Amino acid sequence: MRKIALATVLTGLIVMEWSDSASAEERTFELTYVAELDVPEGASKLQMWIPYPNSDDYQDVRLVSIDAPVPTKLYQEYTYRNSMLFLSTSAAELESIRVETRVRVTRREHVERDFIEIEDPEGYLESSARRWLRPSDESMVERAEELTEAESTISGKARSLYDAVVDDWGTDESFLALCRAAGIPARAATGFRLPRARGEGDIAGPSRWVSFYVPGYGWVPVDTVAARESPERRDYYFGAHDENRVEFTVGRDIRLNPQQAGKPLSPFIYPYAEIDGEPASDIRAQFHYKDLERVAE
Repeated sequence: MRKIALATVLTGLIVMEWSDSASAEERTFELTYVAELDVPEGASKLQMWIPYPNSDDYQDVRLVSIDAPVPTKLYQEYTYRNSMLFLSTSAAELESIRVETRVRVTRREHVERDFIEIEDPEGYLESSARRWLRPSDESMVERAEELTEAESTISGKARSLYDAVVDDWGTDESFLALCRAAGIPARAATGFRLPRARGEGDIAGPSRWVSFYVPGYGWVPVDTVAARESPERRDYYFGAHDENRVEFTVGRDIRLNPQQAGKPLSPFIYPYAEIDGEPASDIRAQFHYKDLERVAE
């Protein structure tokens, strides 16, 4: 088992973080994403944006194929760096359009433990996380304060909120909102969960999961939905995202690239299309996964 030590120096304090990546559980699968749209008679121009997953520290994404009647291009938007396939074409002779994208994904579990919190009175460490704090209504702030009044640390407050959401059958969105109401930066990722059992099948629709920010440590993954579905793993999912998922996008109020004429998307996980500059209303999507044995690099 290979471990890598990472040293961070901050105003004279050295924090050692051990990355145990060699022992992480992982899963390799093929994901098929299909977008379909019927083109109305008399339409002149069609534009379509289809979300595309990025590779990062916890997932490797490789394109297998794109089946489309016109060329597509890969773009990133500028705020969150979400990726998307884009096509633009004349709609004059189209009755419908279908785009099928297949990618191979190797997803690794993301586990964080022993959250080291560093005093940050000047706010330097939190500056990069401030975008993930948003105003909350008074009732939500009061609820967050009530749930966290016995805790003095960020991780302690987050754990109290996590337990409350799991016990009350809330959602990851509830945890996100409570964290922000308590002054804890939190962000949501959108993607697809896979059943724990290996195999293949259709995916009913997208899911969201959350991370919260600990100053001086970084982002800590949380999954209240998985914790409720597997009560015996409740402690595990406070600080973990398992390998049974693929992340597509983060953030809300997303402006696409090239920028859409319609409103920002919250979130961007379904395909989006515009016909003659107006949002299309009858776009359809299907999602399918198939587990694979990992191919040697």
